[in-house]
Amino acid sequence: MCGIAGFVGIGTEGDLDEMTRSLAHRGPDGSGSFVDSAHRVFLGHRRLAIIDVSGGLQPMSSSDTGTTIVFNGEIYNHRHLRRELEQLGHQFVTDHSDTEVILRGYDAWGEAVVERLDGMFAFAIYDVKRQRLFLARDRFGEKPLFYHVSHKGIVFASELAALRKHPSVAALQLDERSLQKFFAYSFLPGAATPYRGVQKLLPGSVLTYRLSDGFVQKRQYWRFAIVPDQRPEGNERDWIDQIRSLLMEAVASRLESDVPLGVFLSGGIDSSAIAILANRERSHGELSTFTIGFHEASYDESAYAEQVARFVGSSHHVEFCDVDFMLASASKILETLAEPLGDPSLIPTYLVSAYASRYVKVALSGDGGDELFAGYDPFKALKIADHYQKWVPRPVHAAIRAMAAKLPVSDRNMSFQFKLNRALRGMSQARSVWNPVWLAALEPDDISRVFGTRVAVDELYEDAIELWDGSRADNLVDRTLEFYTNLYLPDDILMKSDRAGMMNSLEIRAPFLHSGLADYVSRLPAHTKFRNGTTKWILKEALKDILPSQILQRPKKGFGIPVAQWLRDMPSPHWRPIEGLNDKIFRQWDLDHRRRSKDHRGGLWCRYALDRTVGVEQPLI
Repeated sequence: MCGIAGFVGIGTEGDLDEMTRSLAHRGPDGSGSFVDSAHRVFLGHRRLAIIDVSGGLQPMSSSDTGTTIVFNGEIYNHRHLRRELEQLGHQFVTDHSDTEVILRGYDAWGEAVVERLDGMFAFAIYDVKRQRLFLARDRFGEKPLFYHVSHKGIVFASELAALRKHPSVAALQLDERSLQKFFAYSFLPGAATPYRGVQKLLPGSVLTYRLSDGFVQKRQYWRFAIVPDQRPEGNERDWIDQIRSLLMEAVASRLESDVPLGVFLSGGIDSSAIAILANRERSHGELSTFTIGFHEASYDESAYAEQVARFVGSSHHVEFCDVDFMLASASKILETLAEPLGDPSLIPTYLVSAYASRYVKVALSGDGGDELFAGYDPFKALKIADHYQKWVPRPVHAAIRAMAAKLPVSDRNMSFQFKLNRALRGMSQARSVWNPVWLAALEPDDISRVFGTRVAVDELYEDAIELWDGSRADNLVDRTLEFYTNLYLPDDILMKSDRAGMMNSLEIRAPFLHSGLADYVSRLPAHTKFRNGTTKWILKEALKDILPSQILQRPKKGFGIPVAQWLRDMPSPHWRPIEGLNDKIFRQWDLDHRRRSKDHRGGLWCRYALDRTVGVEQPLI
C-alpha cells in the first residue's frame, strides 16, 4: 500500500519531490524516485511496507527490459502468478514481492497482465522500449488514480493534492458541471473531479500515453455487469455452498501480511462474517477487531459488535465518535482529503482507522457486501416506486410531497420521515435516476437554484443513465445493483475507505471484492439476492452456519452518523465563496435546519465539504 506520482514532459525533480512528499501519509516507510532525463519521465513513490518488507523497494526496474513500475495496492494471487511466470522462464530478484510480479507479468503478457490480477491496485509502468507510459486501475476502483493530459505532457498521482503540486495542474479552475454532479450524487461520479482537465481513471481501466506525440488511448478492461444468460450450474443449494466457499477463499487470500492485521467490526452481517472467517483462518495469535460507537442510541451498533467479538474471542477495541471529535477534526480531515465527499461517515471511518493504526497496519472490512448482494434499503422501495409511477397521476406527486414535508423533523438514524421524503423525491423522476436522486444531497430543482442556472437532468445524471440504459439486465433489482457497484461503491464507499485509511497509514482490504466471488455473484438471478422483501437473501443463507442467529436476523442499521444534530451544534458557517454558488440559499437552509423546520443535512454537509476541500480562489468555468 503506497502513494504514487509522476509525469512525462515539463517539470523538475523538485516538482516530483513535492508531489511524493505530499503523499507521505500513504507511505511513511520509505520513498524513491526514477528519472529518465533524456525522455522527460519522472516517477515517484511513497511506501507503506506490508508484503516483503525488506524487499519490494520502488520504483522497481526490470534488469532485462528496463521497464520500471510504481505501484500502489496489494495483489492477492501474486504467489500463483509468480509460479506461472517462473515456469515461463522469468527469474525473480525479490523473495515474495507482488510489485515484481506485476513488473514481470507486464514483460510476459503486456497490458493483459491487469486481467490476471486479483487485488487492489493503481500503477504506472514506464515501457522504455516502446516509449510509452502505461497506467492501470483495479476492477472496482479500490485504489485511486488521477491524471491530467495537456500539450505539455501527462501528470498522474494517487491523490488530487499531490497532482496539484505539479506546475501544469496547480492553476486549473473549478469545473461547474462537476460541482453540480457532486450535489446530484453526494459524490463525484465516474471520471469527474472538481477541476477542469483533471480526471479519475475509471475502475477496471487502463491508459497508454505515447511519449513521441502525446497520443492517449484508454480502454475499460472490466466492468461489473449482471450476466443473466450465464446462470451457474446446479440449484440454489449449490449456489449457496459456492458463495460460502468463495467468501472463505476471499478472506484467506486477504490475510497475507508481514505486519499486524485486524478487522473492522460494525456488528452487521458483512463485517461479522469477515471477522469470524478471518479468525478461523489465522493459525497464530489473537485477532484484533475495531469498532466505532455513537452516544446517540439510534446510530450506535457497538453492542452488536461486542457480541460478535465475544463470539470470535478477538481482542476488541471500541472508540466513540461524538460531536466534540467532529468539531475538532472534520475540517482537518476534509482539507487533507482535498476533494469533496458528501458522505459524513468519512469522519467515523477516519476515527476507526486512526484507532486501529495504533495496533495494526492492515484491516479487513465488509465493503462491497451490500453492493453485490442488494443490501440497501432502496431495494425495498423499487417495487413501491414502480407502482407509484404507474398509478399515481404526476400532478398529484407534488401534493403528496408537500404533505410528507410537514412531518416533524427527526434526527434518528433512517427515520420514517427521512426515508419517506427521500423516496418521494426520487419517484417523480425517470427510473434511470431513482438511485442517485435517492442518495443525493440535493434534487435537480434545488441544484438549479443554488447555481443560478437551469440544469438538465439528463446531463446531471448522465453517468447513471448510461449505466441504466446500457444494462443487459431486465429487472429493477439487477439494474440497481449495477448502479451501486459501478458508481456508489468506487466513488463513495471505496474512496472514503481508501482516504480514511491512508491518512492514518493503514491499509484496508475488502474480501467481498474478490474477483471470483464478484464474478460468480454477477451470474446469479436477482431473486437470490432480494427475495420477498429480504435483502442479501443468498448471502444470509450461506452464512447460517457461520454467524450467530441474532446477528444474522437483526435489521440493517447502516453506517450513519448523527450529522443532522451535529450541524446544529456547529458554529454558524462562514463558507469561503465559490463563484457561481448562491450561498444566500445555503444560509437560509442553515437557519431552517437549526430551527428544525426543515432537514437540510445533505445539502449543508456537502457545502461544508466543498468549503474545506475546494473553497479556494479559482472561479467556476
